Amino acid sequence: MTSNQEIARALQELADLLTMAEGSRQAFRVRAYEKAVAAIQALPGNAAEMTEAQLVAIPGVGKSTAAKIREYVDTGEIARVKALRERFPAEMMEMTRIPGLGPKTVVLLRDQLGIESVDQLSQAIAADEVQGVPGFGRKSQEKIATAIERLGLHGKDRRTPIAEALPIARDLVATLEALDEVSRAQYCGSLRRFRETIADIDIVAASNRPEAVMAAFVQLPIVSEIIGSGDTKTSVLTASGLQIDLRVVKPSQFGSAILYFTGSKQHNIELRQRAIDRGLLLNEYGLEDAESGKVVAAKTENAVYRKLEMPFIPPEMREGIGEVGLEDIPDLVSVEDLRGDLHVHSTWSGDGRSSLDDMVAAAAAQGLEYIAMTEHAEDLRINGLSREQVAAEQIEIERLREEYPELTILHGSELNIGPDGSVDYDPEFLARYDWCLASVHTYFDLSEAEQTDRFITAMQNPAVNAIGHLTGRRIGHRPSIELNARAVFEAAAASGTALEINGHLHRLDVPSELLLQARGIEGLRFTISTDSHHTSEFENLAWGVANARRGWVTRDSVINTLPLDELLEFVARKRTG
Repeated sequence: MTSNQEIARALQELADLLTMAEGSRQAFRVRAYEKAVAAIQALPGNAAEMTEAQLVAIPGVGKSTAAKIREYVDTGEIARVKALRERFPAEMMEMTRIPGLGPKTVVLLRDQLGIESVDQLSQAIAADEVQGVPGFGRKSQEKIATAIERLGLHGKDRRTPIAEALPIARDLVATLEALDEVSRAQYCGSLRRFRETIADIDIVAASNRPEAVMAAFVQLPIVSEIIGSGDTKTSVLTASGLQIDLRVVKPSQFGSAILYFTGSKQHNIELRQRAIDRGLLLNEYGLEDAESGKVVAAKTENAVYRKLEMPFIPPEMREGIGEVGLEDIPDLVSVEDLRGDLHVHSTWSGDGRSSLDDMVAAAAAQGLEYIAMTEHAEDLRINGLSREQVAAEQIEIERLREEYPELTILHGSELNIGPDGSVDYDPEFLARYDWCLASVHTYFDLSEAEQTDRFITAMQNPAVNAIGHLTGRRIGHRPSIELNARAVFEAAAASGTALEINGHLHRLDVPSELLLQARGIEGLRFTISTDSHHTSEFENLAWGVANARRGWVTRDSVINTLPLDELLEFVARKRTG
């Protein structure tokens, strides 16, 4: 059955395409469809089972949107989307991921220079042609070239952000596991290792009837083109050009297959060598005795690792960077370890999409022991709270504390770090908060030295308990700011300031490669947060944990694994000096 996430993706594509047609994301129809996306994502029931009249009754879903939802569920496509794809192909839509290129400028580049892809844009920049287009100069042309390079949008290096790929993979796994012929399914590859971008989606399914599984797979609405199909492997493309490879193995081979196809390449090379050293051979079908050919382990990954005389290595660690030789795996943080969430927004923030009451109720339903409501601060002009609004929200928080006695609600703020390292409000006002994190929301183009000094200055403020989404990146859309990570890490440890590991799939910030560099810095602490703006986003805790595990972050270095009294001691130590 068509899932809510699949319907939401179809509506989001329509909104994105209409943004190009209308020239603005603020156009009425665009905003209407984006509102419907949020409504469908938060819907407790299945939209596919609802009539058009029932869909219209959902707040945020209008009559036209309801009709398109039924059209998608009943036919597998939306005619309006199909028509708009012809006007704005996927290659052209990809150009909007480049900072500084909105829908109007992308259309202008096509009209003026015939540019319809990132590769064509790169060629035009190399030929010095873009600066001749109205609104573009040499400096903007250079900034676009730099962004294309840093975002990896060119040629064979092009990859899909995890925020786009992961929901698709999860839906596909759920769909496959719902088939009678499939006993288990798992997405693998770099996505299972939780890389922030992926080249394609690899899925392994266990079944004794592969032909039936393949037949069902190629009929799914997400399939736009079949590249190749056989008894054990089928490759398809989505409308956006994302490749999905499905492999079907026998249930007895499932463990060795997902181990092999999860990778990484270097991890697999080291495992195969370890097998050879023990008179064994390892491939996707199992671990077998080299002389007799007898399979000694295949059904589970655990069994394969045990036969190789190794501890189980979590998928996020399998990059061939020393994990194969470890006698003991680090005590990595897990979702179950987290007691609270220290970065949560509501509609009090201008960009929040769920009310304070709903966010608190959702946190309580998650079983969290504490949360920090961290609305934007006054220096963020569009979304920030005035001092009067801060006081008004405090009253609402006091009311909710009485309604939810088992959930501790900290009154916090997400402060803005100015270019000089200053933050919102005066010291006396900041002292009213139970918890503050400070983040960069502006001035992304400062030099490495300026950005580094900016963070270090902010961390000297006794009210700043954590730094939010350190690099400011938006995966696939905005590159990281430049900073001296080592200097920032050491300053954080010295000042008693935690670094947030932001679990939003568009951020995953601190990036895992920087987390690996932070290993061994004494006293450095992290907080894994959702940066939730909607009740559905508390799931981000799991993604923050996965990113932390990829960076080998241990449980004892994460402060929101602490009981409340120890967390408050962490805050108090910095405030009292």
